[in-house]
Amino acid sequence: MSATSISNEIALRIGLAARELPDTDAARLLGVLYDAVGLPPTAAKLAALSVKDIKSAGDGEFADFDSSAIKSALACLKGESGVSSEPLPSTVDYRDEDMPNSIRVACASNSGAMLDGHFGSCRRFLIFQVSASEQRLIEIRCVDNARASDDKNSYRAALISDCQILFVASIGGPAAAKVIRAGAHLIKRPGGGMAEYEVRALQQVIGQGAPPWLAKIMGQSPQERIRFEREEEGAIA
Repeated sequence: MSATSISNEIALRIGLAARELPDTDAARLLGVLYDAVGLPPTAAKLAALSVKDIKSAGDGEFADFDSSAIKSALACLKGESGVSSEPLPSTVDYRDEDMPNSIRVACASNSGAMLDGHFGSCRRFLIFQVSASEQRLIEIRCVDNARASDDKNSYRAALISDCQILFVASIGGPAAAKVIRAGAHLIKRPGGGMAEYEVRALQQVIGQGAPPWLAKIMGQSPQERIRFEREEEGAIA
């Protein structure tokens, strides 16, 4: 299979689309496109592709991929999306003693301040420090695929291993297992949205009224959690 007749514009689209799919490079995606539309892939052929077409092509090579990741890849293939030019949000200085009783939260992101990334293909993680009274974006950790070697998911899990919670738009089963083993509580938000909004919503449940899973993450003892739950039940009664 030769790609010599593919235009530079289409080659760029394929490269960008491959970045939206977990564990996928341009050659792998090109193989699926070969089955879906033949060679050379042209703008007209790519414009007619659907999620179903991509999932069924190449003997179901991408059949188990999350539909939101495939939609993002299709947007690149059709020339509707590319490398985001949206500026990254500003970070705020943080020292460990600044925010007592706080937790660290990672948000998978592809563009600006958005929570819109698939774990296996997002470009960066937005790292927040969050307490009941304050939130700070303290770091932006960009993904270096060249360092991922043969295990992209382990590399990405290690990248956020100091975080207690991870928000993603989507994630596959094997990757989710590695994130959990790394110590992060996983929360999926398929609709995406502003990362700050999700963090702000999390703030509202931090503290004595936190659900058991969050209280555990925050280091409250079992006795404290039982007391808080009883107090909450008493207040409801």
